[in-house]
Amino acid sequence: MIRKTEKNDIPVCAEILCAVYNNDMWQCNWTTETGTAYLNDYFEAKKFIGYVITENEKIIGALFAHEKIWWNNSELFIDEMFILPESQRKGYGSMLIKAAEEYVAEHKLAGITLCTNKYAPAPNFYRHNNFSDNEYIMFMYKETDQ
Repeated sequence: MIRKTEKNDIPVCAEILCAVYNNDMWQCNWTTETGTAYLNDYFEAKKFIGYVITENEKIIGALFAHEKIWWNNSELFIDEMFILPESQRKGYGSMLIKAAEEYVAEHKLAGITLCTNKYAPAPNFYRHNNFSDNEYIMFMYKETDQ
């Protein structure tokens, strides 16, 4: 079942975030505390859109997004999406994408955008769900000395 994210879902979602990203592939070091703070920032944003997916009434994944205003038509930007490792490859991620697509259609938005690690399996998942590699936008960043 898919439903809108509620405030009390955040700690469970943070645990799933840790289970998904704290590994050799993603090389993250989330704690439940930092994950909770991170997801709360999204949840508390003015234009937050979020969904959790449950199996037997237990949250097994989530999508955290926000409506992003753009000059010609707003879009839905997916900030985070994650499914428990043992529940992956069962169609749950595609179900969350479908919920996002329904939101976009209902609100007449331009589409869905996101960023992901090109060296992980995620790009193939998104391509399987009819996302395209963008030829004219580049994600850039700058590291600073800490």
